[in-house]
Amino acid sequence: MSFFILVALAQIYVPAKMIFDREDVLETGTEYKFRAAPIDPNDPFRGKYITLNYVDNNYPVKDDGSWVNGESVFVTLLIDKDGFASIGDVTKEKPLNSQDFLKTKMRLMNPDTIDSYVKMEIEYPFDRYYMGEFKANDAEQAYSKSLQDTTLVTYALVSIKNGDAVLKDVLIDGISIEEIVKTEQLNKN
Repeated sequence: MSFFILVALAQIYVPAKMIFDREDVLETGTEYKFRAAPIDPNDPFRGKYITLNYVDNNYPVKDDGSWVNGESVFVTLLIDKDGFASIGDVTKEKPLNSQDFLKTKMRLMNPDTIDSYVKMEIEYPFDRYYMGEFKANDAEQAYSKSLQDTTLVTYALVSIKNGDAVLKDVLIDGISIEEIVKTEQLNKN
C-alpha cells in the first residue's frame, strides 16, 4: 500500500515542481526583450501558436573543430542601447559569474571564408507563443503584418533565470498581442 502512496505523491510532485519552477522564473527572473524577425507564416502543420523568429540569433565562433552541431551551449546576454537583448558570448561551460545566461542548443551554419570562423545559430527555446484556438490565426496575421511594417517594433518579452527562460508575451509597439487580437475581434463583431 505504501508503494502506491509513494507513486501517487510522485505523480503530484513532478507536475507541481514544473509549474513552481516556471512561476519562479516568471516572478523572479530578469526580463529581456528579444527583437522579432519575419518568418513564413503559412505552415499548415503548426498548432495553435505563433511561431517566433529573432533578429539576434547568430554568433560567429572560431572553427577549431570543437563545436558539435546541435550541442547544448550557454549564451550570456547583454542589453543593447535600445533595450533589446543581444548575445554577449556563447560557451560550452556554464558561466560562473552572476551574469544572466540562457542554456540552449545551437546549429552550425556554413563557415565564413575569412579568418576560419563559423556562424552559429542559437535555437532560442521560446520560439512559440501559444494562444487560444480562436485567437491564434488573428494573432499570426497581426504578428506577420507588424514585421512587414518597419515603423512598428515587435518583440518577445522573456524572463530568464539560471539558464531557464519563459516567454511572457509578444508585444507590437509596446502593446500585448493578446490585447491587439481582442480589440480586432471586438471590432469585427
